[in-house]
Formats: sequence, structure tokens, C-alpha cells
Amino acid sequence: MLIALFVLAAMDPVYAEIKKQHAQNIERLQQWIALPSIAAENLASEEGATKMMALLKEAGFQRVERVATDGKPGVFATLDAGAKKSLGLYFMYDVKQYDPKEWSSPPLAAAIVDKPGMGKIMIGRGTVNQKGPQAAFLAALLAFKAAGQKLPVNLVLVAEGEEEIGSPHFHQIVKKPEVQQALSKTIGVFMPSAAQALDGEVVVSLGAKGVVELELVASGEKWGRGPQKDVHSGQRARIDSPAFHLVQALATLVNKDGDPAIDGFADAARALTADENAMIESAAKRSSEADAKKTFSVTKWAHDVSWKESLVMLAARPTVNIEGLVGGYTGPGGKTVLPNRAVAKIDLRLVPNMRFDAAVLALRAHLKKRGFGDIEVNVSGGYDPTETKKDAWLVRAQQKTYASYGIEAPFWVRNAGSYPGFVFTNPPLSLPAGHFGLGHGGGAHAPDEYILIESATPKLKGYDDAIRSFADYLVTLAEGS
Repeated sequence: MLIALFVLAAMDPVYAEIKKQHAQNIERLQQWIALPSIAAENLASEEGATKMMALLKEAGFQRVERVATDGKPGVFATLDAGAKKSLGLYFMYDVKQYDPKEWSSPPLAAAIVDKPGMGKIMIGRGTVNQKGPQAAFLAALLAFKAAGQKLPVNLVLVAEGEEEIGSPHFHQIVKKPEVQQALSKTIGVFMPSAAQALDGEVVVSLGAKGVVELELVASGEKWGRGPQKDVHSGQRARIDSPAFHLVQALATLVNKDGDPAIDGFADAARALTADENAMIESAAKRSSEADAKKTFSVTKWAHDVSWKESLVMLAARPTVNIEGLVGGYTGPGGKTVLPNRAVAKIDLRLVPNMRFDAAVLALRAHLKKRGFGDIEVNVSGGYDPTETKKDAWLVRAQQKTYASYGIEAPFWVRNAGSYPGFVFTNPPLSLPAGHFGLGHGGGAHAPDEYILIESATPKLKGYDDAIRSFADYLVTLAEGS
């Protein structure tokens, strides 16, 4: 108890600085959001990396370096606080695309507005994914600095600018000898997040699904049938359609219920363990199905399954998903053309024991076997799944920190989304990895993305408390083992 009281008293100056620097922290985030780096559009990646480096230097990192890759540049940084333990950090400086016409507030303005029943939120691309949580973590470092206190742990950071296109070159950053050596000395790697759901609850995830992002392209040229340029649709009577050829190929990727049917794709998928099933059983009892359906704007789960079974599928099922279909004329009215080319944007989600390379090989072989070998498979990015054991101090410290805020944070099997944590959890590093952070946000990848700034409900923490949670997490990590 005396140790806990001492630590609490020692943190008071840090907490005071967080409160004092509120306006500066908000302004810093707004300035970062005003600079969108969008890998998919080749927009401002150099500027994004430069901004990332400047933010890290401001926060106290002594070594900050640009890392060249075959794609967008990365960043490697270290902060030596003279501490006994070192912590790894994963950041990203890129954001998803956006269409301003779909937003209620300009996506780069980072305006602060009232959200009934929630409080004041900041709307902007990157507010929750991931600039808001990352800026909050850096604000915690600045609070320690302003309070004249050394950080309780040393930091090793790697950042990329291609997360939103599947991190195709992130491994090149992490595999650099000096980066690999620095990360190998850490207790694990975490990514800042705003983890609270609308009801204020938090889970500590033990992993994430892997992903393959790709395009399937059907064209008259590659097929050897159909037109090699768009022609009048009246010719459809005697000319084959590359667009229908693509549709027919897509139909073979799933069964009649929409589940993966790619030959060999999920053969290696690991079934849930008894411990994982127990996590799901617990989650089904404590969480609200109604809230989940409201969040995702659905009235039924696939196959009309129960709430619990939907959670089983979320954690354990590989998926084949069509992100978008593009072909021919898509403007207002009609245009009677027979397009010579059609494209499907696809993502495949992978569960433990499945591998990125094997999934791509299975897809190519499946298409070829069924007479669709002419369809181009253009892989843009992706990676293996991640797993972390629940006895790792990195994740147990998350639970302990949440508990200090009166929040019980049970373990969860894995995120349905993906991030390139495999470079940390797979050999040769074989480190624990995860996500942590109080606060709330929503709309990632969608219009009106937001993060909560000032909470109007005790269930949800505002931005200052999110910053404070990162400061507390660092202290907790340093104390235990």
C-alpha cells in the first residue's frame, strides 16, 4: 500500500501537466489530422514521415531516423530513460481515403462538436485510427517531460506509412539489424488505442486475424475472349463479357451461405481452445447483443445464429470479403456498354495457423483449377495472424491499469480486424504484442470518424484521461514482471 501511495503521489505533477497542456495537446492533434498521408493515393507520405519524426523529437526521443523501404518510408526511434525495462511501440502515420461530400464536417478540419449523450468529440480522418490515440500517448511523454520526471521505461518505436494498404513493406523496417536488436530487448510491443466501447467497457485482446488484400481483374485481353475495349452492349449477343466472367469466378470463392470455399484455404485453421471458448462464453453473458447490432446497423447475424455463436464466428472464422466491384460505366443514368475489364477488391481474413503466402497460393490454384486462371490476382499487402499468451506481463499490466480506473477488462480471443503485429509475435522476435488505451472513438474508415474529447458520461473517458491512462500504463509496466 505504501508503495502504491508513493507512486500515486509521484504521478501528481504528471497529472497536473496533462491538465495544463490540454489546449496544446488538442492543437497538436488537429495539426496532425490536417496533414493526411494516404498510401493508396500516393499522397503526402514523405510529409507524413517528416511530421511523425518531428512529433517524436518533440516528445523526447533522442534517436529518430527515417527508414527507406521499397514503398513508403518508415521511422525508427528510441528513447533511453535509463530505466531497467524497455517497451516497444508500433505507430502508423497513414490514414484511409475519404470523400468530403459524405462528412458532416470537413475531414481535415478536426472540428470539435457536441455529440448528444456523449459530450464533445473531434471529427476528422485519423482521429481514432490512429492519430488520436498515438498523439495521446505522445502527450503523456510530454507531461512526464514537463514535470521534470524521467520515464519509467525506455522506448523503442517503429512507424510505417502503409498500414492502410496492408503494410506490404513494414517487415523491411523491422528486419533491419539495428531495429531488430533494439526490439529484441523490449518486454513486448503495443499500439495505442481508444479501447472503450459505448458502454465504457474494455477487453484486452490477445491477438488479431491476419489479412490478404488484393484485386481480381478480368479483362478481354488476358481472357482471350470478350472485347479488348469497351463496345456497345448490343454486341453482348455474340461477344463474351469479362464482367460476368469475374462474377462467375467470385461465386466460386464462397459456398451458398457465403463462407469460404477456396480449395485448401482454411485447411490449417486452428480450432478454438477450451480457454478461448470460455472467453467467448463470458463475453456473450456480459455484453449486449442489441448494442452490437445497433453499432453495425444489422438486424440478423449470418446464418441467423445466436449471439454467442456470432462471437464464435467473429473470433474463429476465416473470411472472404468483397470490398468493392468496379467495371464499366458507374455514373448517373445508363450507358449501354459491354466493358472490357472488371475489378473486384477483395480481402481474406486469416486465423491462427493460417499463413499469408499459403492463402495467396490457394486462391491462385483454386481459380486456375476452375477455369479462371486468366484472372489477374494482384496482391497489394497483408500479413499473418498474431497471438499473445495471456500470462505475458504486457497484457496483464493492461488489465491492472484498467482496474485502477475501476474497469474490469477480461481477455478476448482476438480482434476481427488486422494489423501487422506478426513481425513482432513471429520468430525471430517472438514478442508479446497488443493494444491499450482508455477513451472512445468510432467511424474508423468511415465518414465522420471521431474521438471523444470531453465526456458527458462517467462511463467514458475523455482525452485527458486517455493521456493519463498511457502514463499510468508505463508506470505499471515498470513495476511488475
